[in-house]
Amino acid sequence: MEYLIVKWLHVLSSTFLFGTGVGSAFYLLFTSLSRDVRAIAVVARYVVIADWLFTTPTIVLQPLTGLRLTQLIGTPLHAQWLAWSIALFVLAALCWLPVVFIQIRMRDLARHAAAEQGTLPQRYWRYLAWWVVLGTVAFFLFVAIFYLMVAKPL
Repeated sequence: MEYLIVKWLHVLSSTFLFGTGVGSAFYLLFTSLSRDVRAIAVVARYVVIADWLFTTPTIVLQPLTGLRLTQLIGTPLHAQWLAWSIALFVLAALCWLPVVFIQIRMRDLARHAAAEQGTLPQRYWRYLAWWVVLGTVAFFLFVAIFYLMVAKPL
């Protein structure tokens, strides 16, 4: 029974992690491209909240449940598919950490521009570019991790 609960938590948290990331990225990117400062301020605010509510707990829960699953089914940590999965997860988390701070800055810039009924400063667009690059890298890393988790090819 413990195995099924841990596996369920692992799959559920990966769904929240990936789904929140893709959904937040979609809404913030396309709202930003609209250049509607008030809409950007609102969406950026909720993207930051979603990251704290969903992404942060799952970025912690994923390795905990994953390691527990390896113990329960007897998979050695040096199994190639698992070692690659862990390495890719660490890389994805390293992409995510700066994204959190970038999103907060983007939110603050958008909130200020909306309050002043102005336009977004050039700094917002530089942050957006980095946010897209880091988010795209993290997206493909997570896709690779999903493949390794399901196929266990190595």
